[in-house]
This record gives sequence, structure tokens and C-alpha cells, in this order.
Amino acid sequence: MNKERYIKKLEIIQNAGNYRILRDIEHNGFLIHVDGKEMLNLSSNDYLGLSTNPSLIEEFRSETDVMALGYSAASSRLLSGNHKYYKLLEDDLTELYDKESALVFNSGYHANIGILPVLASKSDLIIADKLVHASIIDGMRLSQAQMLRFKHLDYEHLRDLLVLHRDTYENVFIVTESVFSMDGDVADLQQLCEIKKEFDAFLYVDEAHAVGARGTNGLGCCEEQACVEDIDFIVGTFGKAYASLGAFVVCEDIFREYLINTQRSLIFTTALPPVNVAWTRFLLKRMPNFYDLRIKLAQVSSDLREVLTAKGFETRGNSHIVPMLCGSNESSVEMSDLLQDNGFFALPIRYPTVPKNEARIRFSLNASIAMEDYQCLFDFIECLEEE
Repeated sequence: MNKERYIKKLEIIQNAGNYRILRDIEHNGFLIHVDGKEMLNLSSNDYLGLSTNPSLIEEFRSETDVMALGYSAASSRLLSGNHKYYKLLEDDLTELYDKESALVFNSGYHANIGILPVLASKSDLIIADKLVHASIIDGMRLSQAQMLRFKHLDYEHLRDLLVLHRDTYENVFIVTESVFSMDGDVADLQQLCEIKKEFDAFLYVDEAHAVGARGTNGLGCCEEQACVEDIDFIVGTFGKAYASLGAFVVCEDIFREYLINTQRSLIFTTALPPVNVAWTRFLLKRMPNFYDLRIKLAQVSSDLREVLTAKGFETRGNSHIVPMLCGSNESSVEMSDLLQDNGFFALPIRYPTVPKNEARIRFSLNASIAMEDYQCLFDFIECLEEE
């Protein structure tokens, strides 16, 4: 047995400023406690603050026999784990999106590493935005299809690649996120729908960071940009703005049946607990009621970008994910430490997760945080420029 290569690899990671640890964290609403410090949590994906909303939790408990639901499915969905709450949730999703079918998975990662590998064969092409999430990249790698990447949000480049390659392949899958998880910018889904029609391609949109947080009813950017009907595969997660666990795809009936019969990350894993799926459905039905929270989330995100820009910091995007560019990995860690010392839990995102010399603080905003608390953050950023 030789452990030397693992030791050396860890040393390389540490020397590059990329060493990661699992923190012991205690949660208290939108406040967290780490190493004896109480901080405002600005690194959560709980974009609407629903996971710690006491009135929602109490309402769920009062109308639901939680003990009777069960805390484990104890089997995969294709064995004995396909409890009735799955069907109820999938029926709700089908109705909300006005699609033929919906299928629920254990997580966004399970969805993205499972769908594309079984839909895209050797005779097909997957062409994805350069900045799609790691889970999509892993799914592309697991497929047998040819893979190409187009420049981030550069749809002329996408067109050029399709002109060159479309006729070579049986099926083409255009893949994008709607809200991109690192830059916080938003895809032009209307234009992508036009392109997919022009080149007779499938369009696969990962709405992980948009569902709940965008759209009149919280259905994401596809609702906001009025193109639900034209997107073939809309993937969303319940672990972010929906304050739960799991993921889904809405699509045609034939693809749902095909995934049930072929998708390994669905077939070979234990199903979600009934209590969890029931909680997800409880929130899904109430998501249209949180429109005011979505408006506030958009406003505070805009305010933070204005503060960063006014003080000379580079930021990007136009969503509730607000990056603060720092440059080197070391600079982003130093900035994160400074923020934490002043009561703001905002973590660094470093190379190779983002391009070299584009390490950043990634603010993930929460609509339930009071504007007075955000004003403290704004004041702190203004002081940084003066130092």
C-alpha cells in the first residue's frame, strides 16, 4: 500500500490555496455560528428563507401527520420505495408547467449525471455553454455522445458550431443553465428556443438556481421569459429556493418512461423519504404566494451590485447570486476572512472552480434577511474602499 501520492496531492491543493474543510456550523434562522462567531449567512442557497420560516414549518406540521409519513422510503423507486407522495408531486409539477410529464430525483446531481448519459448516444452531439455546472459536465462525460462547448452566452458561436456540425449527428442537445451559479448571469432562453427550432435540436435547461427565485409563480426563468412550452427538458432542484431536497425534470411522456427504464442514478438509489417529498409538495403549492419575496430578492441583489460597482469592485450578472471578484485564490480567502471577522459568512470560490485569477466572494442572497442587516453589509463594503 502506497499513500504517498495522496499526501503529495493534498500538499499541492494546500499550496495552491484550495484546501477545503468541513466546518461545524450551527444554524439560527439566517444567522449561523462558526468557531464561536455569530454571522449573517450569505453563502446559503435558501434564496427565499423558507427553510427557517417558523409559520410555514408549523403549518406543515399542523396539517400533516409527520410520524405517519415515514422518514425513509427504505428502497429504490423501482422496488418498494415509490410512495404515493411522488405521484402527487409529479402531478403537481406536470400541471404547473403544463407539460406531459414530470419525474422527481434525489438531487440535482442525480438528475444531471443521469439524464444526458441515457438520452445522448454515440450518434449524438451535446453542445453546452462553457460555464455549465460541474454536475452537467459530469453527465456529459458519462454519455457516449460527442461534446462541444460554446462561449459563455455567445449564441452566435453556438450557431456557428451548429452550422458546422448539426448534419453530422442524429440528435443534438443544447445544454445551458438559466441562472449561472458562479457569475449570476442569466441565459437568453428565448434566443436558445429559436436556435433549437432552427437546427432541429433538443433544449435542456438547468433551472437549479432559478426555480422559486424567478418568475411570477416561481417556475424560474422559463416562466419569466415565457418559453416553457418550447423547452424540451426543464430541470430544477428543490434544495435551494424550495428549501427541501430533490430535483425534477418536466418533459414529454416518452422521455419520462425512457428515463425510468434506463437512468442509473434513478434506478439504483434509495428513494426520497415520504416526509421530505410531502414537504416539497407543501412548498410547491405555496410558491406563487412568495412573489413579494422574489421582488425583494431582485432589489437587494441590484443594490449590492450598485454598492460593489460604486466602490470599484468588479461584479457580474443580474440575479440573486452576486460575485465580488478578488483575483487570486489567496486574495479571495483573505477577503472572506475579513468578511467573517466582521459578521458576514461569505465564502471564497477559487480556481479551478472558476477561471484562474477570477477567484471571488460569492454572495448568495436571502429575501428573508432584513434590509437593516443588508445595510450593514453595504456600509462595510463602502469602508473597504476607504482603507
